[in-house]
Amino acid sequence: MKQRQLISFDWALKRLLRSKANFEILEGFLSELLKDDIHIQEILESESNQENHRDKFNRVDIKVKNMRGEFILIELQYQREWDYLQRLLYGTAKTITEHIDEGEPYSNVPKVISVSILYFDLGQGTDYVYVGRSIFKGLHTQDELNLSEGQKALFHRDSVPELFPEYYLIKINRFNDVARDTLDEWIYFLKNEKIREEFTARGLDKAKKELDILKLSGAERESYERYKDDLHDQASMVQSTYGIGKWEGRKEGREEGREEGREEGLREGKAALLISLLQRRFGVLPGWVCEKITKAPMPSLENWSLHIFDAQSLDDVFSQ
Repeated sequence: MKQRQLISFDWALKRLLRSKANFEILEGFLSELLKDDIHIQEILESESNQENHRDKFNRVDIKVKNMRGEFILIELQYQREWDYLQRLLYGTAKTITEHIDEGEPYSNVPKVISVSILYFDLGQGTDYVYVGRSIFKGLHTQDELNLSEGQKALFHRDSVPELFPEYYLIKINRFNDVARDTLDEWIYFLKNEKIREEFTARGLDKAKKELDILKLSGAERESYERYKDDLHDQASMVQSTYGIGKWEGRKEGREEGREEGREEGLREGKAALLISLLQRRFGVLPGWVCEKITKAPMPSLENWSLHIFDAQSLDDVFSQ
């Protein structure tokens, strides 16, 4: 079976899919996932949609508004986060408050749909696509609360779940590469960066043409290769630093019975965590930052950690 090697979806989101000329690709993916006819009105500014070398390497997000006035948040996440579900809740709540003006009636609260493309195994569950919606069930009768005819006319919605945020979680690594339907064809592409010739999902035909690596200009291809290298290098560095630090700390503590061994393991783990947090806050890190952190004592690591979210730049983190 023929396959097309394509640009990874995360890089395409930042570089190509934000163009109106390529809305068809993103509309195709969302339509297959949501089982609806999605048409994008505009791409809105979001937290990490910068387009430069210092982009957040482990998280890519994009916020779109469709023709119905609904907001759709699409996020790609590579690194495990234990509080990821709470961050999704915060993201939808923030979007709602950002897009309703003071004094507006609650009937104008916008509909928000959150789509997460995850390259790690979140929680416990054997499926690769999960959907979360809000429903209200009777405590005694177990019946589901429905909208009245007047509410349907006011909200332009047919059911209570349609009023509340919806969450779609796609666990890419759980997918077994067997495409049973058109949504699976998209998930196959998200996992393998390839599209089989027989795939017919909406948007994939345009993706074949627009996301072909061979069609990139020389500068774009160089930028893409550099981006991919940064992903591999920094993911390996975090994993190695954290894993080796933990292992060496335990080994020294067991074999020599010294507190110093355990403390060094903790310091290594703290350094790895700080690097990960800085990557999420500022994107790809220059070499001097990683070197400075891996050699720093525990008090410095703790001090820098306190400054991450208030600092406006990497220099601010280390200068305070």
